Amino acid sequence: MREAQQTAGTTGLGRKGEERAALTLEAAGLGIIARNVRSPRGEVDIVAMDGETLVFVEVKAWSAYGIENLRYGLNSGKQRRIIETAKYFLSSHRKYNGKAVRFDVVFIGKEAVTHLASAFMERV
Repeated sequence: MREAQQTAGTTGLGRKGEERAALTLEAAGLGIIARNVRSPRGEVDIVAMDGETLVFVEVKAWSAYGIENLRYGLNSGKQRRIIETAKYFLSSHRKYNGKAVRFDVVFIGKEAVTHLASAFMERV
């Protein structure tokens, strides 16, 4: 039972974090296209447009850890799943093909929201 309560609390924190992240991105001039995009390989929290650049955003909302621990929550496996989901999104939304693509992270900490543009890139 405790595990179910923890999951519900974590999910609630994540949803609130995603909402704060979306508001932060919109305030910075990005247009939100989609949220919680799922593919067989993973999920992208937010998809947005920044001018002519398509931005895939991972939101990390942590109450106990600081931004210095971000590397643990956004390891190479997580990055690969986000990139694969971005490719899946592009394959089903062809109107965005040919756009520049960027991968951002919005970190929701105890006291601040930090937007890290171009936080990682696809490795070839």
